[in-house]
Amino acid sequence: MKRILELFFAFITSFLLCSIILPFAIKRLSLMSISQSIRSCGPQSHHIKNGTPTMGGLIVLFSIAISVFLWANLCNVFIWIVCFVTYSFGFIGWIDDYYKVKYRTSEGLRARVKFLWLLFFSVIASLCIFVSFDLYNDSLLSLRQIEITELFSELLSINLFLFVPLIGDFSYVFGIFGFVFLSCFVIVGTSNAVNLTDGLDGLAIFPIIVVASSLGLFAYVVGDIHRINYSSLPYIPGARDLLIFCAAMAGSGLSFLWFNMHPASIFMGDVGSLALGGALGSIAVITRQEVNLIIIGGIFVAETISVILQVFWFKYTKRKYGVGRRIFRMTPLHHHFEISGWSEVQVVIRFWIVNIILAVISLATLCVN
Repeated sequence: MKRILELFFAFITSFLLCSIILPFAIKRLSLMSISQSIRSCGPQSHHIKNGTPTMGGLIVLFSIAISVFLWANLCNVFIWIVCFVTYSFGFIGWIDDYYKVKYRTSEGLRARVKFLWLLFFSVIASLCIFVSFDLYNDSLLSLRQIEITELFSELLSINLFLFVPLIGDFSYVFGIFGFVFLSCFVIVGTSNAVNLTDGLDGLAIFPIIVVASSLGLFAYVVGDIHRINYSSLPYIPGARDLLIFCAAMAGSGLSFLWFNMHPASIFMGDVGSLALGGALGSIAVITRQEVNLIIIGGIFVAETISVILQVFWFKYTKRKYGVGRRIFRMTPLHHHFEISGWSEVQVVIRFWIVNIILAVISLATLCVN
């Protein structure tokens, strides 16, 4: 009963805080001319959005922070790790947004600089997750007793696992370095995928709510020793407390959606998309649901793959034929459908429907497992 009340209060606290602050933030940001610059190469219909206030993600992150501080178990190291990823990525996003606002351009930080900073913070978070897993505590204790010359080989030989829905644990012996590589790929990849998806009114924030809610349910199951006996999911002590963080994300996200629906009164900005994407990625790593994240966040995956394929095919055909060719009319994927004749609202709603279906498929594995 206590857990249900904490979950409810975490959700309602972030929802109300975000709902109360956002109207004032929209007015203030408009007066300060902190607005979005629409890229010139984008769809022509988007130019009307020039001047819409941005950096609304700051309010979302503030609401999450207050809710987590009030209702989460602050003795749980997983909470602090997810917060570290969320707000360090949010800081990088804020700098990116600041450059865009200051120089009135759609380009912010250089992509390489942004990527390296995100990678740096994700490496730190991945190492912290590795050390925090009770599953590996025995191994880490034994590592302290061996010679330095043997340390490298021992770290490589630690047996790790990746949970695959309907199959169970898939073991791989890449040690700490393999774990860090995989974790960084998931965290940074999810962050950038959410950032790419955030191109239409309400398109990114609703999938964020759905994915956060789904991962929260997985966190609850893998963190409960009694429920884990009825499934093949791995047991992760302490993961259950992440449900509070997910509830706070869902609450503030739902509130932000109210103001971000078409026509949007405010945009999330990179400060919000990078931070929330990083949070989803880190929660997936902690709960060992990296593969499930690909299913639940299929919209984010499709958007990212569309960009990768477009760039690769354009460079390949330009090198081979002298003229670059495209697979899609424009990327990310949502722009392709816009140019194909779908209205912005049609693209957003249809992507939402697909996202809900994918979440249901992913959650169905709980029953099968």
